[in-house]
Amino acid sequence: MSEATEQRPRERLPLPGLSALATAGFLTILTEALPAGLLSSIGADLMVSEAMVGQLVTAYALGSLVAAIPLTAATRRWRRRSLLMLAVGGFLVTNAVTAVSHSYVLTLAARFVAGVFAGLVWALLAGYAGRMSPESLRGRAIAVAMVGTPLALAIGIPAGTLLGGVIGWRAVFLIMSVSSLLLVGWIAWLVPDFPGQADARRGGLKAVLALPGLKTILAVTLAFVLAHNVLYTYVAPLLQRAGLADRVDAALLLFGVVALGGIWVVGAQVDRRLGTLTRASIVLFAAAALVLGVFGARPGLVLAAIAVWGAAFGGAATLFQAASARVAGEATDVAQSMIVTVWNLAIAGGGVIGGLILREQGPEGLPWSVVALLAAAGLLAVLGRRAGFRN
Repeated sequence: MSEATEQRPRERLPLPGLSALATAGFLTILTEALPAGLLSSIGADLMVSEAMVGQLVTAYALGSLVAAIPLTAATRRWRRRSLLMLAVGGFLVTNAVTAVSHSYVLTLAARFVAGVFAGLVWALLAGYAGRMSPESLRGRAIAVAMVGTPLALAIGIPAGTLLGGVIGWRAVFLIMSVSSLLLVGWIAWLVPDFPGQADARRGGLKAVLALPGLKTILAVTLAFVLAHNVLYTYVAPLLQRAGLADRVDAALLLFGVVALGGIWVVGAQVDRRLGTLTRASIVLFAAAALVLGVFGARPGLVLAAIAVWGAAFGGAATLFQAASARVAGEATDVAQSMIVTVWNLAIAGGGVIGGLILREQGPEGLPWSVVALLAAAGLLAVLGRRAGFRN
C-alpha cells in the first residue's frame, strides 16, 4: 500500500509543461490559418487579390512540407528544449515581419519560413510530451499537447478574425509575435530539457521508415487527412447545397467544439485502446461522409454529419502521433517529422483533389471520394492492428 502511495505522484501528468506544448500547437495553427479569415483586409492592404492572399496559407504549408524531415534529421542531436525554444522563437520573427511588411513577396517569404518553424514544432511536440510523462500516460500526454489544434480551430481563428476587424490584421500578427516571446519564457521555465539522440545511425531516415508498422501509420494518416481536407477545404459548397451558405461560421464552430470532445475521449483512452479508437474514428468519419453523400440537401442531417465528422477528427492527430511514437521509440522525433510531412501533403492534396472533383462533379461528388479514401484507410488500419495500430 505504501509503495503504491509513493508511486502515485509519479503517475501524474506534468500539466504546466504539457500546457506550454499545447500553446505552441495553438500558436502554430493560428499563425497558419489566420490569413484565411482576414483575406479582404490583407488583400486591400497589400494590394493583391484574395486568391493571392490565400497563397500565404499555401506557402506556410509548403514550408512545413519541405523542411520537417530534413530539419528534424539534421537537429536530432540537439538538446530538445533549446530546439523547441528556437522553433517557437521563429514565430516571433516571422509574424513580426508579416505585421510590418508592405511587400507581398516579403510577406510570402516570411510565411514560408514560418512554415519551416512550424514543421519543426510539430515534429517535436509528440515526442516531447511522451518523454515528459510516465510511460503509462504517454498517449494521454500527447492528447494534452495536441489540444491546441482544435482550440485554435474552434476559438482562436474566429477570435483572431474578429479582433482583426477591430484593431487591424497587422496588430493581430504583432500580438502573436509577442505571444511567441512569452511562450519561449514559459518553455524555459516549466518544460524540462532532454538530450538529443546520440546514435545518428538509429535515427536515420531509412532506418526509421523501416520500423515495423510505421509505413502503415503514414499511409493511414495520408488517406484520413486527405479525406478530411477534401471536405474541409470545400465545406462552403457543401453547405450551400443544403441551403446553409450563410452558416459556414456556425458549422465550423460546431465542428471545432465537437472536435474538442473527440480529443478528450481519445486522450482518456488512447493508452489502452489506440487501435480500436483509430478504427472507430475512421468508421465514424465514413458514416458522416455517407450521410453527406445521401442526404446532402437536408440541413439538419448535414449539421449532424458535421458534428460526427468533428468527433472523429478531433483525436486523429493524437492517434497517429501516439501510434508513430509507440513504434519509433527513441527515434520518435524523426517519425513525427514524417507524420508532419504526410499531413501537409494531405492538406495540399485535399485542396487539389477536392477542387478537381468540385469542378467535374459538383459538391455532391466530394463525400463519395471521402468514403473511398476512408475505406482504404480502414482496410490498412485493420491489416496493421498487430503493429502500428494495436491496442
